[in-house]
Amino acid sequence: MLNRVRWAVAHLVSSGGAPPPRPKSPDLPDAPSPQTAAPPEEPRSPPATAGSGSAAPAKTVEARASFSRPTFLQLSPGGLRRADDHAGRAVQSPPDTGRRLPWSTGYAEVINAGKSRHNEDQACCEVVYVEGRRSVSGAPREPSQGQGLCFYYWGLFDGHAGGGAAEMAARLLHRHIREQLKDLSCWSSQKEVTHESLVVGAIENAFQFMDEQMARERRGHQVEGGCCALVVVYLLGKVYVANAGDSRAIIVRNGEIIPMSREFTPETERQRLQLLGFLKPELLGGEFTHLEFPRRIQPKELGQKMLYRDQNMTGWAYKKIELEDLRFPLVCGEGKKARVMATIGVTRGLGDHNLKVCSSTLPIKPFLSCFPEVRVYDLTQYEHCPDDVLVLGTDGLWDVTSDCEVAATVDRVLSAYEPNDPSRYTALAQALVLGARGIPRDRGWRLPNNKLGSGDDISVFVIPLGGPGSYS
Repeated sequence: MLNRVRWAVAHLVSSGGAPPPRPKSPDLPDAPSPQTAAPPEEPRSPPATAGSGSAAPAKTVEARASFSRPTFLQLSPGGLRRADDHAGRAVQSPPDTGRRLPWSTGYAEVINAGKSRHNEDQACCEVVYVEGRRSVSGAPREPSQGQGLCFYYWGLFDGHAGGGAAEMAARLLHRHIREQLKDLSCWSSQKEVTHESLVVGAIENAFQFMDEQMARERRGHQVEGGCCALVVVYLLGKVYVANAGDSRAIIVRNGEIIPMSREFTPETERQRLQLLGFLKPELLGGEFTHLEFPRRIQPKELGQKMLYRDQNMTGWAYKKIELEDLRFPLVCGEGKKARVMATIGVTRGLGDHNLKVCSSTLPIKPFLSCFPEVRVYDLTQYEHCPDDVLVLGTDGLWDVTSDCEVAATVDRVLSAYEPNDPSRYTALAQALVLGARGIPRDRGWRLPNNKLGSGDDISVFVIPLGGPGSYS
């Protein structure tokens, strides 16, 4: 069983499903700075393909140089080209260098099937030192220097309408968190304010400051588009999971599934959006209505009764259709097709400061929140085994994979490795990415049940909660 699972993962990780000369080692280096910078060597210009014409090589090289992946992947120029190949969709994981990310974290990613020009996901993993203004009284033992403390940090950033916002967030958000956590050292037990609430507030503030920095620098630094942000901070015995967008995180503990985030979409935040549209109708520009109807209202239905609901309602009621009800609904569509102002499918995240309604000057940013929801998990309340993991994934994973399927993959893959083998977590990340990507067939990328695999960018962190290289 052990050899079969290992070979299956290694076989599928290789480009296009072709068997590699040897299984790819999933060991992760403990890189000092996994910022999303391009490799130091400029990749060569790829050969022209059919229909590409005679593009100038300099422009091709420039376009390639603008594509970047997390530096902890340590991609060579050839590796960067493979990572940018929509046809092969090779799974990328850090190389075997004998060094690993903190806690032996596993990571894997794959580019989309042509949805966007490049992979717009980005990732970051850091151990961040916070200089304290004074020592923290009674703090648990942590790796620290002087009077400060350290926190462990993981971040996934799913970009849209360009990769600039995701790249900037991957590079800088943990620094904003560090700055906000400096005030933790000034904590005193007043008004029943706990360390936990201060950390949550620091993370929330950091997201806001990151978003404000994107607004200031969006022109000069070409911070195009926006991004969903899913961040994990480990500090003082607790795991903080902050989510703004539709990426998700779950803990799989002894087979039990513990959700650590929820998706923020036009459907899940309908009432918040409608309330804002009701309170500030000028944001709707006379083009939209804050009311929701089961379907688009037609002019011939004026004066008739129709089901509707507003910002106060969870159920439905009838109203007489008036002229303003013919406007386009603020929230339209269902499921993955739901949109705010017929434009964007997520309601929280960073960036999107230039986003406007199509063929209009009406801004959408006022309806989008940069604040994350932060959930806390106390690691000290449970004795974790090496098979207990926190799984982070962009929506490319969750669109085609359920929580139960992730838990089953966790059990299947980890049981094939020795508990003290740190490479098991990257093998698991690779298996999750492969399970969502599928294999190439005549009608696109398909899962074993012949359903469509994810055509989106897919990025996965697997964070062990117990076992080798874990926390103090």
